[in-house]
Amino acid sequence: MGIVLRQGIRNTLISYVGLAIGFANTIFVLPRLLTTSQLGLVGVLVFLATVGAQFGMFGFASAGLRYFPYFRNQGRNHAGFLPLLLGLPLLGYLLVAVLMAVGQPLVLHWYKSSDAALIAPHYGVAIGLAGVIMLGALQDAYLKSLFHTSFASFCQEILLRLLIVAAALAYGAHYLTFAGFVVAYAGAYAVVALLLAVYLAAIGELHLRPTRAALRIKPLGEMLAFGGFALLSNISGTVLLQVDNVMVSAKLSLAAGGIYLLATNVSTALTLPFRALNKTAFSLIAEYWKESDMAQMGLFYQRVTRINTLLGCYLALGIGLNLNFIFGLIHKPEYAAGAGAVLLLLAGRLFDGITGVNGTIVVTSPRYRYDLGFNVSLALLIVGLNWVLIPRYGLEGAALAYCAALVGINTLRTWFVWHNYRLQPFDSRFPRILLVAAVAGVAAWAPPELPNIWLTLLMRGGVLTLVYGLGILLTNAAPEAVALWASLRHRFFPAA
Repeated sequence: MGIVLRQGIRNTLISYVGLAIGFANTIFVLPRLLTTSQLGLVGVLVFLATVGAQFGMFGFASAGLRYFPYFRNQGRNHAGFLPLLLGLPLLGYLLVAVLMAVGQPLVLHWYKSSDAALIAPHYGVAIGLAGVIMLGALQDAYLKSLFHTSFASFCQEILLRLLIVAAALAYGAHYLTFAGFVVAYAGAYAVVALLLAVYLAAIGELHLRPTRAALRIKPLGEMLAFGGFALLSNISGTVLLQVDNVMVSAKLSLAAGGIYLLATNVSTALTLPFRALNKTAFSLIAEYWKESDMAQMGLFYQRVTRINTLLGCYLALGIGLNLNFIFGLIHKPEYAAGAGAVLLLLAGRLFDGITGVNGTIVVTSPRYRYDLGFNVSLALLIVGLNWVLIPRYGLEGAALAYCAALVGINTLRTWFVWHNYRLQPFDSRFPRILLVAAVAGVAAWAPPELPNIWLTLLMRGGVLTLVYGLGILLTNAAPEAVALWASLRHRFFPAA
């Protein structure tokens, strides 16, 4: 747990710097420089590229995380693991690129003619973006397996966002056309993929010479089978996470998709601590399975859930209570139409974080095939719910479908892990954290808004932080928070 906790804290710090940059980009830069339709277009291109990257990888990012413990330290080059990890996906991407090019008319058919005319000139960028996203994901998986996660976090959370901000500012200053901005947006992902390769070379882990030993340690057929299941699982996961935005763009308009994308970006702030800790959790849980150490896995499961609950409740309340402030900074009233969607998205993301690492446990377990059933069933459900709810309820319908999908998949996974392995994520401190969060939320919400949005932010944020922090410490709801407070107090007030 030590290496996970240290890198988790480091990744959390990196993630929050990235959050600040992403917040500035989301609130101050992109909405002011791009029209709602242009912002919706960016969301569609990223979705198409992400799906293309998933098919190209054929689940090998997940397969690499699962099987690398068997290759680790098998010679200086880990028995040629990296060429195996990259080789088949590169062949897969070539096929995907052809299919995406041939399928362009079918994709454009789903959009209104005016929106399709906006997408068409930039469709080729999505094909190239799929390739660099795939390379970045494969190298990131390799670095996770090596327990080198901080540099990848820096590139993905900070550098990528800075490059996108720079591209947007260049467009706003008329140094780039909108077409140039789209290319620069994709180029930011390419820079990250290149830097990850440079970093691997710098730490002596860029082993590109293939070896026959790689095929002897674990049968290729077994890895392909796992990769196939992981592909379907990842694709359904992508549907769960992004299809709502694409369906809003298709069934309403690209402009509505742009508003919904902003709502999604605002709610994404909640997921950063979860993602930071889970970066190293995957590899450690794979090690627990290899050693059959169920006791340590159970303790880890509960601790991650407790930390995620502690951070998640605070962030969800902080965002939800200050939506007027957030939308007020944009100075474009049309974006405020996404406020209701933000609240529903926050509820779904909070439940996803609170249930801990159930999905990681399932997908790395001997019964990983069951996770595919969960994901595919719920992917179909989310598409069906969006199909029904978006025309009826608009943006809130898409957010409600997303929330229902996350609650559903995590409820099923949590039950599955308990039923099969008698592991569950909740300890006796969990209800205390929820109670403290409820009291703090009511205390921060009760005072009326002040005439100035900045003063309202300071008042609500201050009350929330004070009540929540004191409540957690006084109830000992999270030993990690108590230990952190004691450490800070000893450092700054050693004589106290």
